[in-house]
Amino acid sequence: DNLLYVISDIMRCIELGFRGFLIVDEGLLWLLNEMRKAGDIPKDVVFKVSIFAGHANPAGAKVLEMLGANTFNPLGDVTLPMLASIRKAVDIPIDVHVYLFDAWGGFNRFWETPEIARVAAPCYFKIEPGPSVAALYRPWVSPQHLAFLAREKVKYAEIIIDIIEKVNPDIKVSKHGPSDLAIPKP
Repeated sequence: DNLLYVISDIMRCIELGFRGFLIVDEGLLWLLNEMRKAGDIPKDVVFKVSIFAGHANPAGAKVLEMLGANTFNPLGDVTLPMLASIRKAVDIPIDVHVYLFDAWGGFNRFWETPEIARVAAPCYFKIEPGPSVAALYRPWVSPQHLAFLAREKVKYAEIIIDIIEKVNPDIKVSKHGPSDLAIPKP
């Protein structure tokens, strides 16, 4: 059963020190949260619901929060009013895609980030450059290419911070390593 496989993988990763997991299924989210409440999964483990789950409205976001999501990725093309309505419905951070794979439209929302932050905070900006998910997150992708993409993401994050500081300097940008990030623990 695939549910058993994914839970086994997550438990193995927790033993290795991982503290954050991307979840693509609401049933799995519910079960993992029940395990966390029962003490089978450490309380500091973070569950983020993937863009692949397809949520784009306040009701769906609220369901995710009720099921135990610590954060989630709404669909990539949600409008500013949609993000604002999601923010009013939930207290969890929203992870907003602001640069998306070519296969998903390849859009760039850097200049919208000050306004996204204003209407959706607390939020994080997700940067995913490249041709597609399948082309990047595979075992045969070279470490050098992944390192290049990581450097590009850092460069883009710096650009986003510069834009926010220029357009709306009153927006608070998190410092390196905010406390709610799921940093692995050896």
